Amino acid sequence: MTTTQQAAANAPLLGCIADDFTGATDLASMLVRGGMRTVQIIDVPHDTEPVAADALVVALKSRTIAAPDAVAQSLAALAWLKKQGCRQFYFKYCSTFDSTQTGNIGPVSESLMDALGTDFAIACPAFPENGRSVYRGYLFVGDALLNESGMEKHPLTPMTDPNLLRVLASQSTVATGLLRYDTIAAGEQAIRDAAAALRAQGVRLAIADALSNDDLRTLGRAFADAPLLTGGSGLAIGLPDNFLRAGLLDADKAAAQLPVVGGRAVVLAGSSSRASQAQVAHWCESRPALRLDPLALAAGAPVIDDALAFFDAHADATVLLYATAAPDKLAQVQAQLGVERAGQLIEHALATIARELVRRGVRRFVVAGGETSGAVVQALGISRLRIGTTIDPGVPWTLGNGPDGDLALALKSGNFGSVDFFTRALGMQS
Repeated sequence: MTTTQQAAANAPLLGCIADDFTGATDLASMLVRGGMRTVQIIDVPHDTEPVAADALVVALKSRTIAAPDAVAQSLAALAWLKKQGCRQFYFKYCSTFDSTQTGNIGPVSESLMDALGTDFAIACPAFPENGRSVYRGYLFVGDALLNESGMEKHPLTPMTDPNLLRVLASQSTVATGLLRYDTIAAGEQAIRDAAAALRAQGVRLAIADALSNDDLRTLGRAFADAPLLTGGSGLAIGLPDNFLRAGLLDADKAAAQLPVVGGRAVVLAGSSSRASQAQVAHWCESRPALRLDPLALAAGAPVIDDALAFFDAHADATVLLYATAAPDKLAQVQAQLGVERAGQLIEHALATIARELVRRGVRRFVVAGGETSGAVVQALGISRLRIGTTIDPGVPWTLGNGPDGDLALALKSGNFGSVDFFTRALGMQS
C-alpha cells in the first residue's frame, strides 16, 4: 500500500460543521454512541495535519452572525474537512431550528451544496430523545408547537413560526419541499423515490419529517450516499451503521472512554432557557450559588472579583456561578443594555472567571449555554475536544487539553438536560 493509499484508508469518514459549540458536542456524542472515534475541533484549524478519528466535528459560532460571515466560516470548515479526506459531510444546527430572520440555515446549506456539487439535501432537526419531532413540516417540542415551547421568547433567535417549510423558504434562494411522514414510514426506497420526484420539480432543500429514532435511521439509510446531510444531532444516529455496513468502520466499543480528571469542579451558567432556569433553581435549593448581575457589570462593579471571592470562601464545596434569569428579568436587562451587549458582558465575565479558576486548581467544568460554552472553551485555550460518555441526550463529558493540561468539560445547550443535570454530571466525574 502506498503512502497515499494508507492515508486514504485511515482518513476520517464523516466531516461535520456545527453552528455552535454545544451543538457540536451534541452531534459528536451521537457518533461516539455508534462507535465512531470522534474529535471536536474548535474553529477552523490553520494547519492540515491529519487528525486520527472516524469523525471530525468543527465547532463554529456562526448561528447568529451575519449570513455572509456564517457562509464564509462554514466553507472554510468544509475545505479543511475535505483536506482531511472525509467521505461524507454534515451541517449541524439546533434541534429547534433556531436562527435569525435571514439565516443561517438556508444560506449555509445552499453554499455547502454548491461547494460539494450536489443539487439536493434534506433538513431534519428532529431529536426524539429530547422531545423534538417534525410532522407535516411542523416542529414540536414535546407536545407543544415550537412557537409555544418557550423558544418564541429566545433572546437571540426567537422562533415564532413552527412551520419549517416557511422558515426555510424565507432564508433560501432555492426551492424547498417536504418529505412527509407517510413517505418516511414507507421505507428507504419510498424516500428515495420521493426525493427524486422533488428534484425533478426543482426542489433542492427538503424538510424531512421524523417522529422516532427508527425514522431517523431510515432517513440515514436512504441518504447513505448523499454528499451532504443537514439537521440536528438526531439525524446522525444511523450514520455509524451505514459505515459499518459498507465495511468502512470497525466500531470502537471504547470510543467514549476518557481518563478521569481530578481537581476541583465548578458550574457556570449563562443560559436563561426554561431547562437552565429549572436546573439552576434545583441546585440553589441545597448548594452554594452566586448570581452575576449584568447591570452591575455594566456599571463597573467588581462582579468578577466577587465571584472569585465566593468561590474561595467555599473551598470544600462545588459552587454555581450563574447569570440565568427569568424572562421578565432578562427583558429588563436587555431593554437597558441591548440584547447583544447584555450577552457579551456575561460571556466575557464567565470566560474570565473560568481562566482564573483554572489557576485556582479547577479542572472540571459544567457549562450551561451554547454561547457561554464557546466563550469559556476559547478562554481556556482549548482547540480540540475528545468526546466521552453521555450525561443526558445531547450532552457528553469531553476532554480538552489546554495550556494548563487536561480539563474535563460538560458543555450543555441551554435547552437540554434534566432538572438535576448539574449534580448528575458532577457525580459521573467524581
